[in-house]
Amino acid sequence: MSAGDEHSGKVDLSDEPVHWDLGGSQSYGDYLQLGRLLDAQQPLSTEHDEMLFIIVHQTAELWMKLMRHELDSVLQCVRRDDLDPSFKMLSRIQRVQSQLLNVWDVLATMTPFDYSAFRNALGRSSGFQSFQYRMIEFMLGNKNAEMIEVHRRDPQHYATLERALQAPSLYDEALRLLSRRGYGVPAELLTRDFSQPYSPSKQVTGAWLGVYHNAEKDWDLYELAERLIDLDHRFQLWRFQHMKTVERIIGYKAGTGGTAGVSYLAKALRLRFFPELWEARTSM
Repeated sequence: MSAGDEHSGKVDLSDEPVHWDLGGSQSYGDYLQLGRLLDAQQPLSTEHDEMLFIIVHQTAELWMKLMRHELDSVLQCVRRDDLDPSFKMLSRIQRVQSQLLNVWDVLATMTPFDYSAFRNALGRSSGFQSFQYRMIEFMLGNKNAEMIEVHRRDPQHYATLERALQAPSLYDEALRLLSRRGYGVPAELLTRDFSQPYSPSKQVTGAWLGVYHNAEKDWDLYELAERLIDLDHRFQLWRFQHMKTVERIIGYKAGTGGTAGVSYLAKALRLRFFPELWEARTSM
């Protein structure tokens, strides 16, 4: 190789055993089904920024799919009192949440004029109708039976959401675990109607305080508490960023899904998945 080749920008592949002919093997594009994936962006207008809008939301749905996948396994770990594997999954969920936060930064490059140029093409479609987002909220404990009505047109999604509504959330399973470990969780909370919103309990706050005071003995419960707080905290950041991005792009117009837009999103900022874990901090 001459001195000039080192700076030509051309990589020497002569000593690399590249599979130029794949034979009967699947390709990278085949494995990832990139034909289907990259053909899924079908703007309804000729406006430049509609492609951005579609890709940002499709990307968010893919990250939420991974988040659901990890949450399913975390729930199984908590149910069988095997918390150590769950910490890796919760750590991955934190990083997924960081990616979901970054999605808003990309969308925020779209101006109100850009969005208004194609907004009517959306009709009544809205992120409010996201099946995966609603599943995540139900899995984490924000139960609201009204929310599944918008999914009646899709029987499979409706049935899946109905099952998730009736099932114990991650927080319900965490409280059951505290009880099995000898911490004082009221019996009525362990067998309650899980389709109903959770009501905070002073006894549960006391139970979590007990975990913090016994961190050396029950380190895994202590670690679980901190991972749950981090998950809740990042979810709040996501909701806030969502609200501010919507405010930046459409101001205080109503949402395409029929909600009041920014004022509706502001209501969600008051929600907490794991209320006693926050309350315990005041009592420490």
